[in-house]
Amino acid sequence: MHLGTKRCLAGLCAGLLAGLVGGAGPAPAADREGGQKVEVGKPAPPIELEATQVGKVLPGKEGSGSLSLKDLHGKNVVLYFFPKAMTPGCTAQSCGFRDLTREFAKLDTVVVGISTDRLDAQEQFTQKEKLNFPLLADPDKKIAREYGVLAPARGVAQRTTFVIDKKGIVRKIYRNVNARNNPDEVLRYVKENLADRE
Repeated sequence: MHLGTKRCLAGLCAGLLAGLVGGAGPAPAADREGGQKVEVGKPAPPIELEATQVGKVLPGKEGSGSLSLKDLHGKNVVLYFFPKAMTPGCTAQSCGFRDLTREFAKLDTVVVGISTDRLDAQEQFTQKEKLNFPLLADPDKKIAREYGVLAPARGVAQRTTFVIDKKGIVRKIYRNVNARNNPDEVLRYVKENLADRE
């Protein structure tokens, strides 16, 4: 047997073995940095954090302040975790959501971003990119851990998007997200699955 073929077969066997023992592919939410398992069809874990421009989703409030998922009950929520403010991928994803905010609003849906950045960094990011929705600040990494998206090696949130319905139930989870495509694919999902639903 040719040496290259032997190496190829050895690599294939190793890959299959890793898959059988659970070593292949992304880890489930519960296995990442100790978080609980967030599942489709189950209630989204509670969140209450400081956020930028809370008034964009809570009329009558101005500037930064506390924002919780409970405050948004009765609306569909797109909650997207991103690794770091003002980096290229996070900018592309956030600006994509910014440009579709009106389309989401027509579907009774609000967009909220979250990362392990401090509030001042989120405010700078918001101003720089003219973002028109709140960014939650999770510098203690508590929520990233609870949602099972904290990358242990880097200490930042993995790019993951959760779609939560009006009753607070997780309806869709996007992992290994493509930053540029995510806003469009999420909008399509909401249109097809959550439009005109109570």
